Amino acid sequence: MSNIPDLVSAGLIQPQVALGPMTTYKIGGNAEYFATVNTRAELDRVLTAGVATPITVLGRGSNLLVATGGVAGLVLRLGGVFSEIEVRTDAVHAGAGVSLPVLARTATKEGNRGLEFFVGVPGSVGGAVRMNAGCHGVETRDVLDKALVLDAATGAAVERGATDLELSYRHSNLGVTDIVLSAVFLTTDGDVDEGEQVMRDVTAWRRKHQPGGTHNAGSVFKNPPGDSAGRLIDSAGLKGLRVGGASVSTRHANFIEASEQATPEDVYRLIEIVRTRVADEFGVELIPEIICIGFEEPA
Repeated sequence: MSNIPDLVSAGLIQPQVALGPMTTYKIGGNAEYFATVNTRAELDRVLTAGVATPITVLGRGSNLLVATGGVAGLVLRLGGVFSEIEVRTDAVHAGAGVSLPVLARTATKEGNRGLEFFVGVPGSVGGAVRMNAGCHGVETRDVLDKALVLDAATGAAVERGATDLELSYRHSNLGVTDIVLSAVFLTTDGDVDEGEQVMRDVTAWRRKHQPGGTHNAGSVFKNPPGDSAGRLIDSAGLKGLRVGGASVSTRHANFIEASEQATPEDVYRLIEIVRTRVADEFGVELIPEIICIGFEEPA
Protein backbone atom coordinates (compact mmCIF):
# COMPACT_ATOMS: atom_id res chain seq x y z
CA MET A 1 0.00 0.00 0.00
CA SER A 2 1.35 3.41 -0.96
CA ASN A 3 2.50 5.72 1.84
CA ILE A 4 2.97 8.78 -0.35
CA PRO A 5 1.05 10.96 2.17
CA ASP A 6 3.77 10.19 4.73
CA LEU A 7 6.48 11.46 2.38
CA VAL A 8 4.36 14.49 1.55
CA SER A 9 4.26 15.26 5.26
CA ALA A 10 8.03 14.72 5.42
CA GLY A 11 8.57 17.15 2.53
CA LEU A 12 10.17 14.63 0.17
CA ILE A 13 7.14 14.53 -2.13
CA GLN A 14 5.05 17.55 -3.12
CA PRO A 15 1.45 17.44 -4.36
CA GLN A 16 0.19 19.38 -7.38
CA VAL A 17 3.43 20.82 -8.77
CA ALA A 18 3.31 22.75 -12.06
CA LEU A 19 5.25 20.93 -14.79
CA GLY A 20 4.96 23.57 -17.52
CA PRO A 21 7.86 25.70 -16.23
CA MET A 22 10.04 22.58 -16.24
CA THR A 23 9.55 22.05 -19.98
CA THR A 24 10.85 24.02 -22.95
CA TYR A 25 7.27 24.58 -24.12
CA LYS A 26 6.55 26.33 -20.79
CA ILE A 27 2.96 25.09 -20.83
CA GLY A 28 1.11 22.21 -19.22
CA GLY A 29 -0.62 21.13 -16.05
CA ASN A 30 0.45 19.74 -12.70
CA ALA A 31 2.00 16.55 -11.49
CA GLU A 32 -0.31 14.83 -9.04
CA TYR A 33 2.83 14.21 -6.97
CA PHE A 34 6.37 15.43 -7.62
CA ALA A 35 9.75 14.65 -6.09
CA THR A 36 13.32 15.69 -6.75
CA VAL A 37 15.58 12.95 -5.41
CA ASN A 38 19.23 13.68 -4.70
CA THR A 39 20.50 10.31 -3.48
CA ARG A 40 19.89 6.67 -4.22
CA ALA A 41 18.41 6.29 -0.72
CA GLU A 42 15.88 9.03 -1.42
CA LEU A 43 15.01 7.46 -4.75
CA ASP A 44 14.46 4.04 -3.19
CA ARG A 45 12.31 5.57 -0.47
CA VAL A 46 10.15 7.44 -2.96
CA LEU A 47 9.77 4.43 -5.25
CA THR A 48 8.76 2.24 -2.35
CA ALA A 49 6.16 4.79 -1.34
CA GLY A 50 4.79 4.98 -4.85
CA VAL A 51 4.80 1.28 -5.57
CA ALA A 52 1.15 1.35 -6.70
CA THR A 53 1.45 4.71 -8.46
CA PRO A 54 2.33 5.43 -12.12
CA ILE A 55 5.83 6.93 -12.32
CA THR A 56 7.13 9.44 -14.87
CA VAL A 57 10.77 10.53 -14.94
CA LEU A 58 11.31 14.14 -15.99
CA GLY A 59 14.66 15.12 -17.46
CA ARG A 60 15.29 18.56 -18.92
CA GLY A 61 11.76 18.75 -20.35
CA SER A 62 13.15 19.47 -23.81
CA ASN A 63 11.03 16.99 -25.76
CA LEU A 64 7.95 16.88 -23.58
CA LEU A 65 4.38 18.15 -23.95
CA VAL A 66 2.21 17.99 -20.83
CA ALA A 67 -1.57 18.20 -21.12
CA THR A 68 -3.47 20.96 -19.33
CA GLY A 69 -5.00 18.33 -17.06
CA GLY A 70 -1.55 17.36 -15.87
CA VAL A 71 -0.09 13.95 -15.09
CA ALA A 72 -1.49 11.35 -12.73
CA GLY A 73 0.84 9.60 -10.33
CA LEU A 74 4.39 10.48 -9.36
CA VAL A 75 6.77 12.59 -11.44
CA LEU A 76 10.47 12.22 -10.56
CA ARG A 77 13.39 14.49 -11.26
CA LEU A 78 16.94 13.28 -10.55
CA GLY A 79 19.28 15.78 -8.88
CA GLY A 80 22.18 15.66 -6.44
CA VAL A 81 24.42 12.65 -7.06
CA PHE A 82 22.51 12.01 -10.29
CA SER A 83 23.83 15.32 -11.65
CA GLU A 84 27.52 14.61 -11.08
CA ILE A 85 30.20 14.18 -13.76
CA GLU A 86 33.51 12.35 -13.40
CA VAL A 87 36.03 12.70 -16.22
CA ARG A 88 38.54 9.85 -16.52
CA THR A 89 41.37 9.12 -18.94
CA ASP A 90 39.31 7.53 -21.69
CA ALA A 91 35.75 7.82 -20.42
CA VAL A 92 33.27 10.14 -18.75
CA HIS A 93 30.90 8.95 -16.02
CA ALA A 94 27.73 11.04 -15.75
CA GLY A 95 24.56 10.88 -13.71
CA ALA A 96 21.25 10.63 -15.53
CA GLY A 97 20.31 14.17 -14.54
CA VAL A 98 23.35 15.78 -16.17
CA SER A 99 22.60 18.28 -18.93
CA LEU A 100 24.02 17.09 -22.25
CA PRO A 101 25.54 20.49 -23.19
CA VAL A 102 27.23 20.56 -19.76
CA LEU A 103 28.50 17.02 -20.38
CA ALA A 104 29.93 18.05 -23.74
CA ARG A 105 31.66 21.15 -22.40
CA THR A 106 33.03 19.45 -19.29
CA ALA A 107 34.49 16.54 -21.24
CA THR A 108 35.97 18.74 -23.97
CA LYS A 109 37.57 21.10 -21.45
CA GLU A 110 39.47 18.12 -20.02
CA GLY A 111 40.66 17.01 -23.47
CA ASN A 112 38.17 14.14 -23.71
CA ARG A 113 36.91 14.18 -27.27
CA GLY A 114 33.91 12.57 -28.95
CA LEU A 115 31.04 14.04 -26.97
CA GLU A 116 31.02 17.47 -28.62
CA PHE A 117 27.81 16.73 -30.53
CA PHE A 118 25.89 16.64 -27.23
CA VAL A 119 26.23 20.43 -27.02
CA GLY A 120 23.48 20.57 -29.63
CA VAL A 121 21.07 18.32 -27.72
CA PRO A 122 19.17 20.19 -24.96
CA GLY A 123 18.34 17.11 -22.92
CA SER A 124 19.72 14.99 -20.09
CA VAL A 125 21.94 11.93 -19.98
CA GLY A 126 18.98 9.77 -18.96
CA GLY A 127 16.93 11.08 -21.87
CA ALA A 128 19.82 10.55 -24.27
CA VAL A 129 20.07 6.88 -23.30
CA ARG A 130 16.32 6.34 -23.47
CA MET A 131 15.91 8.06 -26.85
CA ASN A 132 19.35 7.38 -28.34
CA ALA A 133 19.68 11.14 -28.78
CA GLY A 134 21.94 12.51 -31.45
CA CYS A 135 22.69 15.21 -33.98
CA HIS A 136 25.09 15.96 -36.82
CA GLY A 137 25.45 12.29 -37.73
CA VAL A 138 26.42 11.06 -34.25
CA GLU A 139 24.16 9.20 -31.81
CA THR A 140 24.36 8.17 -28.18
CA ARG A 141 24.95 4.56 -29.18
CA ASP A 142 28.17 5.62 -30.93
CA VAL A 143 29.75 6.78 -27.66
CA LEU A 144 27.90 4.88 -24.93
CA ASP A 145 29.84 2.22 -23.05
CA LYS A 146 27.14 1.28 -20.56
CA ALA A 147 24.24 2.65 -18.54
CA LEU A 148 23.07 1.75 -15.06
CA VAL A 149 19.32 1.10 -15.24
CA LEU A 150 17.00 0.63 -12.27
CA ASP A 151 13.81 -1.37 -12.59
CA ALA A 152 11.37 0.55 -10.40
CA ALA A 153 9.11 -2.49 -10.18
CA THR A 154 11.75 -4.77 -8.64
CA GLY A 155 14.33 -2.37 -7.21
CA ALA A 156 17.12 -4.12 -9.15
CA ALA A 157 19.75 -2.07 -10.97
CA VAL A 158 21.78 -3.58 -13.81
CA GLU A 159 24.35 -2.26 -16.26
CA ARG A 160 23.35 -2.40 -19.91
CA GLY A 161 25.47 -1.70 -22.97
CA ALA A 162 24.26 -0.13 -26.22
CA THR A 163 23.59 -3.58 -27.66
CA ASP A 164 21.65 -4.66 -24.58
CA LEU A 165 19.56 -1.49 -24.87
CA GLU A 166 18.88 -2.21 -28.57
CA LEU A 167 19.62 1.41 -29.41
CA SER A 168 18.45 2.49 -32.84
CA TYR A 169 17.19 5.74 -34.34
CA ARG A 170 15.54 7.58 -31.41
CA HIS A 171 14.74 4.24 -29.76
CA SER A 172 15.78 1.96 -26.91
CA ASN A 173 14.14 -1.05 -25.32
CA LEU A 174 13.75 0.69 -21.95
CA GLY A 175 10.30 0.09 -20.49
CA VAL A 176 8.00 2.28 -18.43
CA THR A 177 9.44 1.00 -15.14
CA ASP A 178 13.08 1.45 -16.21
CA ILE A 179 14.94 4.45 -14.79
CA VAL A 180 18.40 5.38 -16.08
CA LEU A 181 20.62 6.27 -13.12
CA SER A 182 23.94 6.96 -14.82
CA ALA A 183 25.99 6.29 -17.94
CA VAL A 184 29.58 5.84 -19.02
CA PHE A 185 30.68 7.38 -22.31
CA LEU A 186 33.87 6.40 -24.14
CA THR A 187 36.13 9.25 -25.24
CA THR A 188 39.47 9.75 -26.93
CA ASP A 189 42.33 12.05 -25.99
CA GLY A 190 42.38 15.16 -28.15
CA ASP A 191 43.04 18.84 -28.56
CA VAL A 192 40.86 21.06 -26.37
CA ASP A 193 40.81 23.99 -28.82
CA GLU A 194 39.73 21.74 -31.70
CA GLY A 195 36.96 20.25 -29.56
CA GLU A 196 35.70 23.66 -28.55
CA GLN A 197 35.66 24.72 -32.20
CA VAL A 198 33.52 21.68 -33.03
CA MET A 199 31.06 22.74 -30.35
CA ARG A 200 30.99 26.31 -31.67
CA ASP A 201 30.24 24.95 -35.14
CA VAL A 202 27.38 22.81 -33.83
CA THR A 203 25.94 25.76 -31.92
CA ALA A 204 26.27 28.08 -34.93
CA TRP A 205 24.50 25.57 -37.17
CA ARG A 206 21.59 25.31 -34.73
CA ARG A 207 21.25 29.08 -34.54
CA LYS A 208 21.24 29.36 -38.32
CA HIS A 209 18.83 26.54 -39.13
CA GLN A 210 16.55 26.17 -36.11
CA PRO A 211 14.16 28.61 -34.47
CA GLY A 212 15.64 30.43 -31.50
CA GLY A 213 14.04 32.58 -28.87
CA THR A 214 10.76 30.65 -29.05
CA HIS A 215 9.11 28.01 -26.89
CA ASN A 216 9.51 24.70 -28.69
CA ALA A 217 10.55 21.11 -28.00
CA GLY A 218 12.98 20.60 -30.85
CA SER A 219 12.20 18.20 -33.66
CA VAL A 220 8.57 17.12 -33.38
CA PHE A 221 8.78 14.09 -35.68
CA LYS A 222 11.35 11.43 -36.38
CA ASN A 223 12.80 11.52 -39.88
CA PRO A 224 11.30 8.71 -41.98
CA PRO A 225 13.81 6.36 -43.65
CA GLY A 226 15.64 8.14 -46.45
CA ASP A 227 13.79 11.41 -46.01
CA SER A 228 13.36 14.40 -43.76
CA ALA A 229 10.24 15.16 -41.73
CA GLY A 230 10.93 18.87 -42.18
CA ARG A 231 11.09 18.52 -45.96
CA LEU A 232 7.80 16.62 -46.09
CA ILE A 233 6.01 19.13 -43.86
CA ASP A 234 7.39 22.03 -45.87
CA SER A 235 6.45 20.35 -49.18
CA ALA A 236 2.90 19.93 -47.89
CA GLY A 237 2.75 23.71 -47.52
CA LEU A 238 2.37 23.59 -43.74
CA LYS A 239 4.97 26.12 -42.66
CA GLY A 240 3.22 28.79 -40.63
CA LEU A 241 0.10 26.65 -40.10
CA ARG A 242 -1.51 27.72 -36.84
CA VAL A 243 -3.87 26.19 -34.30
CA GLY A 244 -4.67 28.62 -31.51
CA GLY A 245 -1.36 29.78 -30.10
CA ALA A 246 0.70 27.01 -31.71
CA SER A 247 2.28 27.23 -35.16
CA VAL A 248 4.59 25.29 -37.47
CA SER A 249 7.88 27.17 -37.53
CA THR A 250 8.60 29.17 -40.68
CA ARG A 251 12.32 28.59 -40.17
CA HIS A 252 12.25 24.79 -39.74
CA ALA A 253 9.04 22.92 -40.52
CA ASN A 254 9.76 20.09 -38.06
CA PHE A 255 9.45 22.51 -35.14
CA ILE A 256 6.19 23.61 -33.56
CA GLU A 257 6.35 26.85 -31.62
CA ALA A 258 4.09 27.82 -28.74
CA SER A 259 3.21 31.44 -28.06
CA GLU A 260 2.38 32.75 -24.61
CA GLN A 261 -1.29 32.22 -25.45
CA ALA A 262 -0.84 28.59 -26.54
CA THR A 263 -2.34 25.65 -24.71
CA PRO A 264 -0.90 22.14 -24.76
CA GLU A 265 -4.00 21.07 -26.65
CA ASP A 266 -3.19 23.61 -29.40
CA VAL A 267 0.19 21.97 -29.91
CA TYR A 268 -1.28 18.48 -29.69
CA ARG A 269 -3.97 19.22 -32.29
CA LEU A 270 -1.41 20.78 -34.61
CA ILE A 271 0.75 17.66 -34.37
CA GLU A 272 -2.22 15.54 -35.42
CA ILE A 273 -3.13 17.88 -38.30
CA VAL A 274 0.43 17.81 -39.63
CA ARG A 275 0.56 14.01 -39.41
CA THR A 276 -2.74 13.68 -41.27
CA ARG A 277 -1.82 16.16 -44.00
CA VAL A 278 1.57 14.57 -44.67
CA ALA A 279 0.03 11.08 -44.73
CA ASP A 280 -2.66 12.23 -47.17
CA GLU A 281 -0.19 14.07 -49.39
CA PHE A 282 2.74 11.65 -49.46
CA GLY A 283 1.53 8.40 -47.88
CA VAL A 284 4.14 8.75 -45.14
CA GLU A 285 3.19 8.26 -41.49
CA LEU A 286 5.23 10.66 -39.37
CA ILE A 287 6.07 9.35 -35.90
CA PRO A 288 6.35 11.94 -33.11
CA GLU A 289 9.73 12.29 -31.47
CA ILE A 290 8.39 14.42 -28.63
CA ILE A 291 6.58 12.71 -25.78
CA CYS A 292 3.00 13.77 -25.07
CA ILE A 293 1.71 12.88 -21.60
CA GLY A 294 -1.62 13.34 -19.92
CA PHE A 295 -3.63 13.33 -23.16
CA GLU A 296 -6.46 10.90 -23.77
CA GLU A 297 -4.69 9.35 -26.72
CA PRO A 298 -0.95 9.48 -27.48
CA ALA A 299 0.06 11.61 -30.44
